[in-house]
Amino acid sequence: MAIVVASFIGAIVALAAYKIFIKEDSSYNSFEERQNTKFSNYTLENVTVPDGLNFVYAAELVTPGVVHIKVSKEASVQQYRSPFEELFGSPRRGPQEGAGSGVIISDDGYIVTNYHVVDGADNIQVILNDNREYNAKMIGQDPSTDLALVKIDEKDLPFIRYGDSDVVRVGEWVLAVGNPFELTSTVTAGIVSAKGRNINILRRRDLGIESFIQTDAVVNPGNSGGALVNLNGELVGINTAIASPTGSYAGYSFAVPVSLVKKVMDDLLEFGAVQRALLGISIRNVSDAAEEYKLEENSGVFIAGVNIGSAAEDAGLEKGDIIIGIENNSIKNVAELQENVARNRPGDKIDVTFIRDGKERTVSATLKNIMGEERMYRREATMEIQGATVEEVNDELKEKLKIKGGVQLNNIKQGKWAESGIDEGFIVTSVDKREINTINDLMASLANSSGGILIGGIYPDGEEAYYGIKWQ
Repeated sequence: MAIVVASFIGAIVALAAYKIFIKEDSSYNSFEERQNTKFSNYTLENVTVPDGLNFVYAAELVTPGVVHIKVSKEASVQQYRSPFEELFGSPRRGPQEGAGSGVIISDDGYIVTNYHVVDGADNIQVILNDNREYNAKMIGQDPSTDLALVKIDEKDLPFIRYGDSDVVRVGEWVLAVGNPFELTSTVTAGIVSAKGRNINILRRRDLGIESFIQTDAVVNPGNSGGALVNLNGELVGINTAIASPTGSYAGYSFAVPVSLVKKVMDDLLEFGAVQRALLGISIRNVSDAAEEYKLEENSGVFIAGVNIGSAAEDAGLEKGDIIIGIENNSIKNVAELQENVARNRPGDKIDVTFIRDGKERTVSATLKNIMGEERMYRREATMEIQGATVEEVNDELKEKLKIKGGVQLNNIKQGKWAESGIDEGFIVTSVDKREINTINDLMASLANSSGGILIGGIYPDGEEAYYGIKWQ
């Protein structure tokens, strides 16, 4: 059975480039703090709910907080082709349109949706439940969780309050709210069928984070980015994908848990980029590794390798250890481990419980970022990556080379760029055939890459080139 996203449109928009972050701005408030301050204004009053199981309260409470999102991308011509496309040709791309859903998470216009709903969009239109229409601004995206944050210029909006996906139980009733097949403000009901589900749908799966809530609530194309709520009207997930052989609902749908949504949205608001925290280990489900390594345990995550200089190595974790807990949460599989680590930021300390030689132990690990550092970064126009200064291409050079954008490498010193043979001034326009227009795009692609990657681009004199780099 194929796994398909429940909404559509493709290409890359910015995720993140950075400068060192120093916690001096005390004015920042998380979305959860904003909601707690404002929530009393949006609680429905005088709603009579009949005795017994009933979805009326939740449906009436949350429907105003779910929006319809329409996106479009202007017609464009692919400027550079891979060697394979040179052989087989690359067709001209026409205008693209797509649609999905979004959830208002603060009264001043911040909206969470799926990355794949707004990916590559030149125009993002938001239509409220009361039919008011707005043009939205992109705040940030994270392809590794398939989440994005956009904003409209409006105040005093109804929003959906965060719930707690950790306490959601299999068998619990939930509602899915969205805009399937352009049918706006559609509410469907189902139960939670499973938690911590990995369905191998996110691109760059080695670093994609999948720990979906699985439900049997009806979700179809157009529902992507919509709300999954409990019967209290609290947000417990963002509907993202369906399992289907046809592209339409066939029994199961999947939502990103709100525990992860909260962290990603706050990162995008505060930094403009997701602060990805890593243990720095290669992992496998114990069930997959048990026969090969003659393991007696039948649950947990097997450490198949520990990166040099990683948080795991610093904490004393070793190849062969079996992780069974992060903080106070039990860990039964890779999906649960990824979710629990991803809730944190670089520099955070977490307790890791594991089994070694049949004995249970716990260590404290200080998480690091993709650069192996215990600090966070903000967006900025220039930065240094792996021994080279990277900066976005200026308008004059873009016009000369007839390119939409790109990231230029300067002051190349010892590092991965130099080792690959790239010369000074090279402009990166693609990573593994994904379009690169900004430093944000480059950082997003590199953060979600491992092993060998293909870098494509052009030199200022117009010479096109491709380089293979072993990134991690």
